[in-house]
Amino acid sequence: MSRWEQQSPDLQLPKPGRALQAVMLGLLGLWLMFAMALNWGNADPAIFQFFAGNTEAIAAGQVWRLLTASWIHMPNDPWHVMGTLLGLYFLAPSLEQRWGSRRFLFFLAASGVLAYLCQFAAELLLPNSIAGRLSGGYWFGSVPMIEAVSVAWALNFRGQTVRLMFVLPVTARGLLAFVVGFSVLRLIAVQQTAEGLIAPFGGLAAGWLLGAGTPSPLRQLYLKFRYNQLEREAARERQNRGRRAKNAPFSVIEGGRGRRDDDDGEGGPGGNGSNKYLN
Repeated sequence: MSRWEQQSPDLQLPKPGRALQAVMLGLLGLWLMFAMALNWGNADPAIFQFFAGNTEAIAAGQVWRLLTASWIHMPNDPWHVMGTLLGLYFLAPSLEQRWGSRRFLFFLAASGVLAYLCQFAAELLLPNSIAGRLSGGYWFGSVPMIEAVSVAWALNFRGQTVRLMFVLPVTARGLLAFVVGFSVLRLIAVQQTAEGLIAPFGGLAAGWLLGAGTPSPLRQLYLKFRYNQLEREAARERQNRGRRAKNAPFSVIEGGRGRRDDDDGEGGPGGNGSNKYLN
């Protein structure tokens, strides 16, 4: 009995909060919608490509693709979306519980945007001979988001262990080494994936910038910038007040207290003027 009590905490299933449940249902619902439309409804593939990332389209002004690319998955491969759902299920509940729904949802959306912004910038700035190897033209999927979640979990729960697939125990350090190492190996092998080869590294960076501690490093940079900005504004206001006071057309008028003090010195009880009353 005692042995079962010691092992039971490791066998407890993750409990996603409402925000995570909505995200997982939304991802699955979007996949089902595109899968049914494209595989059985003979829909135009351009409908799906309209939401996927594409460097030329984004450079032409279709910036919404940076946001929507993270939420769609390959309609002909159920494991593409299932891998995302499993990654969220095992790692994200702890983050949602620690951060709250608002920060958690912002983290997911922002990490996807930052990850695909890196993919876009790499394809835009690198020579065509290299940029052509980074993706198949269109890039989409939540793998960069899951890598951001993995990094954030590893940095927020150091020393703890998570059981992936209910069986495999992985420490925070081991998980971090795996996601970084696997992304490097895929880049070396030039393995074409739906997400592209640079977006996962953007996800790793986003996991650290947005998820490492409370407040996050990015939040700390913003707060430091805002503090310095307020300090400069306060210094300018002090200088302006000093100039206004210097140029003001007013003069100082001696108050009644100083006049009474002079009267006391001349004719008060302690002054010379009091002698006339004694003579």
